[in-house]
Amino acid sequence: MARSTARKRALNTLYEADEKGQEILSLLAERIDHPGAQTPLPEYAIEIIQGVQEHQRTIDFALNEYSPSWKVRRMAVVDRNILRIAVWEMRYNDEVPEKVAIDEAISLSKTLSDAESPSFIHGLLSAVNDHRDEIAEVVAPVQEEPDVSVEDSDAASSIGSESGDVASSDDDVDLQPQDIATPSQADVSEGDNASAQRDELNSETDAELKSERVTVHDEDSQEESDKAENLETTSDSVQDITVESEHSQG
Repeated sequence: MARSTARKRALNTLYEADEKGQEILSLLAERIDHPGAQTPLPEYAIEIIQGVQEHQRTIDFALNEYSPSWKVRRMAVVDRNILRIAVWEMRYNDEVPEKVAIDEAISLSKTLSDAESPSFIHGLLSAVNDHRDEIAEVVAPVQEEPDVSVEDSDAASSIGSESGDVASSDDDVDLQPQDIATPSQADVSEGDNASAQRDELNSETDAELKSERVTVHDEDSQEESDKAENLETTSDSVQDITVESEHSQG
């Protein structure tokens, strides 16, 4: 089967995976197992799909680097997948001349995309081709689990408990003494000054509270004294009235 047809079949699969947000290799496996009404995928179409998936980070980086306007994520879905196929062929398939890869991409865009796409794709692929030897391979970072023995883990927990600073992530397990910051003399002085200010503020607050309590006590004592005087005056008045009453009856 001609490679032009294989490119078209590869584009169909890449476009569908991109539209659905599905993993490329997952959809490829479905298409290989269940081709449906279509003929089985050509070997070269499978090679393109696998190649684009494997090197997509590098391919998209190159497209973003040399695109004069749109970045990959903002391009039309069909356009960015046409571009991905062409960049893969130019960079990773020595059997396909760069000019052929560019011409095939332009041909696909004329058939499947809008009127402005062919010139955009032509210009971008030409720029990528001019700098293809400068494009560095972009590899996804591999996060390895730290190899921590049980003894190391227990020791780290013991150190964290004694210092009151318990590690909360795997990155803290391998801390070395030189990685632990110690307070400078300036930090100690600032701490002492802050402590002195807090003590002074606490002393002022205690003095104010004592003053308020004395004032309240004096006010309560005065109030009690006034009440006692009023009570004595009232008692004297009652006695005067009783004496007058007895005189009147006599």
